[in-house]
Amino acid sequence: MFVLFGAILGAIIGGGLAKKRGGKRLDIIQYAAIYAIAFAILGLFLTIFIHRMSV
Repeated sequence: MFVLFGAILGAIIGGGLAKKRGGKRLDIIQYAAIYAIAFAILGLFLTIFIHRMSV
């Protein structure tokens, strides 16, 4: 759940950041993808941490 939320949030933040900086369509897509991947990885680590603490 945290992974999916992180990916969506990252895509929104990355796309918005690239649009704010005046990027073209491919720049916006690239920023959205990179931020989505980074936030999804953070969500994965958070999920693993929470799972480890509950066992």
